[in-house]
Amino acid sequence: MPGNFQVEEQVFGGEHHSGRVARPLWTAIKRGMLGRCPRCGKGKLFRAFVKPVDTCEVCGEELHHHRADDLPAYLVIVIVGHIVLGSFMAVEAATTLSTWQHALIWVPLTIILALVLLQPVKGAVIGLQWALYMHGFGDEKDEFEPRPKA
Repeated sequence: MPGNFQVEEQVFGGEHHSGRVARPLWTAIKRGMLGRCPRCGKGKLFRAFVKPVDTCEVCGEELHHHRADDLPAYLVIVIVGHIVLGSFMAVEAATTLSTWQHALIWVPLTIILALVLLQPVKGAVIGLQWALYMHGFGDEKDEFEPRPKA
């Protein structure tokens, strides 16, 4: 096999694959879902609806490194879609409602569920990234490979 390839084994719990101490994954995700700093669990994670703070006001952890981007929105779409579609099918099997009645029920429910879930899901994604030392949370800069020129 040409080149110097080395397989890196990932270890979950105990010691991180890069030699760093593993951060508590589920604790960080839970703290993020509750809108708290994934490190200390006391400081606020958000300064606005889905705008995270740059640093934790309690422990000083830098949180501006996150790259949550579109993942929280995609996860919310999947979660809300399953809830609304399953509920719609159950109601449709049990009763006969007109189209306007369905619209009156499912459109507001979809909007409300999406708005309620967006911040906790984004917090969970930020907590996940922090726990796994992703995107600058491990005190190193992200390295981006340059795009090949066309």
